[in-house]
Amino acid sequence: MTELIDPISRETEEIMRRFNDAFLQHDPAALAGLVAEDCVIENTTPAPDGARQVGRAACLAVWQGLAARTDASFTLEEVFVAGERATIRWRYRWGEEAGQSVRGVNLMRTRDGLIVEAMGYVKGA
Repeated sequence: MTELIDPISRETEEIMRRFNDAFLQHDPAALAGLVAEDCVIENTTPAPDGARQVGRAACLAVWQGLAARTDASFTLEEVFVAGERATIRWRYRWGEEAGQSVRGVNLMRTRDGLIVEAMGYVKGA
């Protein structure tokens, strides 16, 4: 990441670092302190709009389930932070073959030190 100046961007950067580390280290418990009560996820599937999860419990269930999977992994490609917003580009792999992965992006928003919104998109045919 580039050098950040404003305190809100610094806070968002730290939240995104902790969020991404939970997936990279397969540590679902690390997500518990990052999610706001009114968090909303628009997931990548099913097409065309993705499933919508509303509330801390529903969002944690999705993310903790992904973070717990030791048979799959995320690779970070880029994280960009601007104020309360972050963009995370990633690749998700569930096997060794090229066809067993997908590239995507999450558009994230934070407020008061917690994640309040995550909109996921994937490359598709």
